[in-house]
Amino acid sequence: MRFGGVLVVVWLIIGAVASYQRGYFSGDADVNCAEFGTVLLTVVAGPLNYLGVNPRIDCTLPRPSQ
Repeated sequence: MRFGGVLVVVWLIIGAVASYQRGYFSGDADVNCAEFGTVLLTVVAGPLNYLGVNPRIDCTLPRPSQ
């Protein structure tokens, strides 16, 4: 069980490094649903990023009625 936990942590760290290398943590104040989802998916994809996986999210949020 301990090995599985370590494996998950290492997997997520590799994904965070891949996100950093792609410039997703540049510090832009305007973060929308698509950008947040892309960063999250890149972190979760972990080492698969280095095998050519380039996850992208496209989402639109409903606008509030006036």
